[in-house]
Amino acid sequence: MPLATVRHFGHLIGSSQCRLGHPASRKKPQTGRGSETLGGRMSEKRVVVIGAGMGGLAAALDLAARGVPVTVVEQASSPGGKLRQQRVGTVEIDAGPTVLTMRWVFESLFADAGSRLDDALTLHSASLLARHAWTQGGRLDLHADPERTEAEIGALCGAAEARRFRLFRARAREIHDLLKPTFIEAPRPTPVGLMRRMGAKGLADLARIAPFTTLWKTLGDFFHDPRLRQLFARYATYVGSSPFDAPATLMLIAHVEQEGVWLVEGGMSRLAEALADLARQKGADLRFNTAATGLEVRQGRVSGVRLADGSRLEASAVIANTDLASLAAGTLGPEAARAQPGITPADRSLSAVTWALEAEVEGFPLTRHTVFFPPDYAGEFAALTQRRVLPPEPTVYLCAQDRDGAEGPPPCGPERLLILINAPATGDRHPFDDKEIAQCQARTFAVMERCGCRIRPQDPGPRVTTPRDFNTMFPGTGGALYGRSTHGWNASFGRMGSATALPGLWVAGGGVHPGPGIPMAVLSGRLAARAALQALTSCAR
Repeated sequence: MPLATVRHFGHLIGSSQCRLGHPASRKKPQTGRGSETLGGRMSEKRVVVIGAGMGGLAAALDLAARGVPVTVVEQASSPGGKLRQQRVGTVEIDAGPTVLTMRWVFESLFADAGSRLDDALTLHSASLLARHAWTQGGRLDLHADPERTEAEIGALCGAAEARRFRLFRARAREIHDLLKPTFIEAPRPTPVGLMRRMGAKGLADLARIAPFTTLWKTLGDFFHDPRLRQLFARYATYVGSSPFDAPATLMLIAHVEQEGVWLVEGGMSRLAEALADLARQKGADLRFNTAATGLEVRQGRVSGVRLADGSRLEASAVIANTDLASLAAGTLGPEAARAQPGITPADRSLSAVTWALEAEVEGFPLTRHTVFFPPDYAGEFAALTQRRVLPPEPTVYLCAQDRDGAEGPPPCGPERLLILINAPATGDRHPFDDKEIAQCQARTFAVMERCGCRIRPQDPGPRVTTPRDFNTMFPGTGGALYGRSTHGWNASFGRMGSATALPGLWVAGGGVHPGPGIPMAVLSGRLAARAALQALTSCAR
C-alpha cells in the first residue's frame, strides 16, 4: 500500500500507558474548557498545535476532550496532511494512504472523547486484501481469510510453500505479540529499556525471532519460491525502506493485516474530517489557510507562535505535527531547529512517484489493490538506495478506487486510479524533469502491460507527483515520505519521542516514534498530548 501508510504494526493507544487520564475519567469524558479535574488554572493554559495531519488532529482532540484550550493552525485549506486528495478533471482521488488498519486505535481515540467511530464514518471490511502479479508469470491474492490465501499459495507454488506460509503467519503473530507491550506501547523505547521490559523469557523469545537479520534473508528461510519472498518483502516499503536492509521484525505486519483492513466510505479524507469535526465539538479552534512561521521563546521555553500574517498566538505549549527534517531546516525558526536532530540525506526513507488519473483498464482483473512485480527486485532497490535513481523496472502499486475490497464486477467506463512506485528522496537536489518522468511513466506502464494490464488514460491525463513535488509540500525532506528509514536492527530506536530539547515544544507525526502510517501518527499525537498535559498539569499546581 502506498505511502507506508497503510498497514503497519499495532499502535496500542488503548493501553494504560498511552491513554489520557485514568479509567474513571474515560467513562465520563470532559468536554468543557478548563475542566476542574485538571486544576483551576488549566483554563489559562493554551496549547497550539502546528499542523492538522493525523498526529496533530489526535493531539488536539485528546487535549480538547480533557478541557485544555487548543488552537490548531494549518497552512493547507483542509485537514489530513499526507492523507490528501488530488483533483483530476471533475473527480477527487485519494493520493496518500488508501486503507485503514488497526481500527481499534481509532475506536479508542473516539471513545476517549465520548464519541463512537461508527457514528462518524462508514467503514467496509476488505475480504480481498491485494492481488499480485509477476511479469514472469503467476497471480496470487491475499485474503482476509488466511485459509483462502493458503489454498492459493498451494495452487500457485505447491503444498510445501502453503505449509511454510502457515509457519510464517505463526512467526509474524509471535513477533507482534512480543513487541506489542515492550516496544510499540512504550513512549520511546531504548535497547536497554526493551530488554528490561522483556525479562529473561522475553529475551529468549526475541533471540528466536532473529531481530538482527534482514527481512529479505529471513523470508528466504521461510519461502523457496522467489515470488513469495518478493511479495512479503513489500512490508519494508510500507515504512519507506528496503527489504535488503530492514529488520526481520517487520514480518509482524502480516499479522496486522490479518486483523483487518477497512475502506472508508467517501474516501480517506473523511477520516481526517471526522477527527477535525470532533475536535471542534470538544472546543478546539481549528484555523486553516494559516501558516506558522516561527516560535517565540521566553526565559528558555516556548511562549508563543508567530503566524504568516504577522500576528501571534500565546502558547503554554506547542505540539509540532510536521516533518522533523523541516523543523531542522528552520521552518519554525532557529530555536526549533536546534531542539531536535535532523535526518541526513543518507538516512531518509523512500519517496514516491505517483500518477492520479481516470482511465479505462483492459486485459486484467483489477481488485481494489493490485501490485505488479518485475523480476529483478534486488536491482530495483540497488537503484533506489545505492545509486539514488529511479529504478529501470519498478514494482508498481495500483489502487482502483471505484472497486470494493471484494471480488465484484469492474465498474463501467473510466475509473479512478492511483499508481505509485518507490523513488529516492532526492527532491531537494534532483529536478525530476518532464523528460525523466515521461520515461519513468513508460517503464511503469510497461511493467503492468507485461502482466496483462493495459491502462488507457482519459482526459485531462495523469496528474503526476514527484519527489521534487513532495519536497515542496514538506520542505527539507527531499520528498521522503516516512521520516527516517528503518534500516538496521536499531533504526527504530533512532526515532524521536515526543519530547524535544526545547521546553514546551513536543513533536508528533510519522517521523516520530512509533513510526509512519496513519495509526502510528495518531499514536504519536496522543503521546505528545499526554506529555504536554502532564507538564501543564504540573505547572498548574
